[in-house]
Amino acid sequence: QVQLVESGGGLVQPGGSLRLSCAASGIAFRFNTMGWYRQAPGKQRELVASITNGFRANYADSVKGRFTISRDNAKMAVYLQMISLKPEDSAAYYCNIAPTPGVWGTGTLVTVSS
Repeated sequence: QVQLVESGGGLVQPGGSLRLSCAASGIAFRFNTMGWYRQAPGKQRELVASITNGFRANYADSVKGRFTISRDNAKMAVYLQMISLKPEDSAAYYCNIAPTPGVWGTGTLVTVSS
């Protein structure tokens, strides 16, 4: 049974930082590219960062230089370090296989506001 559990979201002021975590189970984690997606109200879900099984990372232009994705295959975990957060980063964040996601977790909400 696939399970993805995201955590680490919260309310942060513009310019602040957050670190998101995702614990995965039920998937062949070490063989898959993993990604962080986000969905803001009224917008489509988008892939913002991904990391291959060879630890090569890719980022959407909107987060490049501010977000860092990492993974721990032994823990079946993927992380997203976010700095210099902007109000437009506010969204529900999800981890999943990239670029073809499967079952979604419940996500973790990030709100960037003063």
